[in-house]
Amino acid sequence: MMIHSLALPPSDAEVDAWLAVLASAAAADLPQLPPPSRVEVAGRLCVTPARGRPVLWTAGAGEGAGEGAGEGAGEGAGESEGVAALLLFTEEGNTHTAFLDVLTVRPGARRRGVGTALWERVREELLADGRTSVAAMLDLGGPGQAFAEAMGFENVLPMAWYAQDVPPAAAAPAGAAADGPAQPPATPGYELLTWYGLVPDAWAPAAAAAHAAMEDAPTGDMDERIQTWTPERLHALQQLILDRGGDMITVAAVTPGGEVAAYTEIVLPDPEGTSALQYDTVVVPAHRGHGLGRAVKRHMAAQAAARHPQLRRIATTVADENGPMRAVNEALGYRRERGVGIYQIKL
Repeated sequence: MMIHSLALPPSDAEVDAWLAVLASAAAADLPQLPPPSRVEVAGRLCVTPARGRPVLWTAGAGEGAGEGAGEGAGEGAGESEGVAALLLFTEEGNTHTAFLDVLTVRPGARRRGVGTALWERVREELLADGRTSVAAMLDLGGPGQAFAEAMGFENVLPMAWYAQDVPPAAAAPAGAAADGPAQPPATPGYELLTWYGLVPDAWAPAAAAAHAAMEDAPTGDMDERIQTWTPERLHALQQLILDRGGDMITVAAVTPGGEVAAYTEIVLPDPEGTSALQYDTVVVPAHRGHGLGRAVKRHMAAQAAARHPQLRRIATTVADENGPMRAVNEALGYRRERGVGIYQIKL
């Protein structure tokens, strides 16, 4: 088993080989979900994350496979058997830990030691860099959970994926206003604003302050520490989404005094795709109890459908212990799809 490190950024051929591994695994493990998009995969591989240093590996069957193009037994020449992506955090306070973004093996190459070989290379990198822990997000009940538990990972934050359908009727008709076809929900005392891409400079300090309210969200026993939100950090993380080819929309409930009382964010990793990811939804503690969480999320669904008429699905993760957000999602029509967890191992 040959493990190859990929130079950054990877070539188009390496991106295609990586995508082929993810697509074959997704078709076997999560056939009910849309397949991975090349736009998203290429963006994640080719654009350096804002939070750390990425390291990429592919697994091949022997010499002559080339960087990222191993011959998978039974899978066809020139194909990788497995891939792994590690993010070594460089943020202050998190240089002791890391995130294993991907460790995936083609279905036809499983139970042949491919995953173990990749994990050993990942572990070597972690130890050489002085890391004492690493975490990964894994679907429950699938091959990833079984493999991780066999390696010694533990579920430190039980969560679940929830999804909301976006019906075609919600899309904007021809000639609809740029801010969406639907009137904003009533939020007495607050105004709902919509921002596409980066939060405007004038609102960035207030938006960063509202992001700090995420500190009371459940984090379980994760080693990763919450970072201080600043306008610069907010813009850097949003710019990364755009640089990777995605689109981002933020809806905020703001006060007459210029405070962001609540906000929600949605990301389309591939703006031409049919699926979106619901990122943070936060209501600042002083403004809770006014229905702002439901209001911003309801308005977001209308705004996203108006901007992306092909959008059919919005998915998000919520920690099992976050009862208030699960109640908000249920009221808006989100359904629980499958369990997921943040798995972590101490090295």
